[in-house]
Amino acid sequence: MASAEAEAEAEAPRLSELLDGGWKSLEEVENCAEPTGSSPVQVKVKRGIKQLEEALSMVEQLDLFSRNEELDEVATADLKCLFLPAVLAALTLKQVNVAQRLDHVQKARRHFMDFLRRCKDYNISSFHMPAENESVETTPTDPESTSSVPTPRPQQPDLIAMATQRQAKIERFKQRKEAEAKLAELRTAVDGGSADDEVLREFYLLQVRRWITIAIEEIDSINQEIQILQRMDVLKQTPAQPSHPRRPPMKPFILTKDAVQAKVFGEGYPSLPTMTVDDWYDQHRKKGCLPDQGIPQSTADVDAEEREREEKERKEEEDDEEALQKARDWDNWKDTHRRGYGNRKNMG
Repeated sequence: MASAEAEAEAEAPRLSELLDGGWKSLEEVENCAEPTGSSPVQVKVKRGIKQLEEALSMVEQLDLFSRNEELDEVATADLKCLFLPAVLAALTLKQVNVAQRLDHVQKARRHFMDFLRRCKDYNISSFHMPAENESVETTPTDPESTSSVPTPRPQQPDLIAMATQRQAKIERFKQRKEAEAKLAELRTAVDGGSADDEVLREFYLLQVRRWITIAIEEIDSINQEIQILQRMDVLKQTPAQPSHPRRPPMKPFILTKDAVQAKVFGEGYPSLPTMTVDDWYDQHRKKGCLPDQGIPQSTADVDAEEREREEKERKEEEDDEEALQKARDWDNWKDTHRRGYGNRKNMG
């Protein structure tokens, strides 16, 4: 029995192996040339999330970190477990399931906040802690309830706050670039296994400071995305307003001075209208008599043109000498005179 338990413990992955496996999955996904939504990339994402969640559960069971201890009291091997929630949050954001996107970004925000709180407890770096909750207040969708509420005026932007935020972003960007440059120098020794405890400790602390800047920037983006996703959910839940049915056209009528006068002397007109304006328009449009449809020709003009065309075709078919000669002369004249020749009035 004891030997079976020993074999199970030997086969179970260690905390460092789980963390390194999840961390490697994140680096492979970020450096992969394939799109994030492809099936191979999503398999790596899910595998890395599973490893990091198992590692995070082991950290909580072992109770590696405490608010009552200083950073110097944390073992060097345990320092890389500090940024474990941040790596898990970054990998959670790589999931592309649209239906569960709100749940994914909220879960990633919680992991980033846990990481920043732990860094704040150990006083690793000086930074402003983001707000705990970031949600949007949904507005009522009933038009009757909003009709009487005045629309609030847009507030003027706080230029001082905007300038402060911009300067903070610039400082975080500089800190991140400095940390990444220093990490590139130390990574060779760490990956080669030639780094001593002091170099390893510096390497892990630089990773923690780098992830602090990443977490703050990602939380700002997540807050905006959460608001957009919550508004989309509100719009989906809002019932569609029924379209107003089209009112039937009114029957024609005539107003008289009073009802008695209409009964005694009649309506004042020879007869009531027999059709509406719309009916009159449709009737004339079908006949082609409207101004934008051109003026129809009379029946006599149409018959005259038809007879003239038939007569011309008949003469050509019968090889009438006079008609053929006129046609040849006209063709020869057009060959030697350009169109508009002699039209001095219009300067053609």
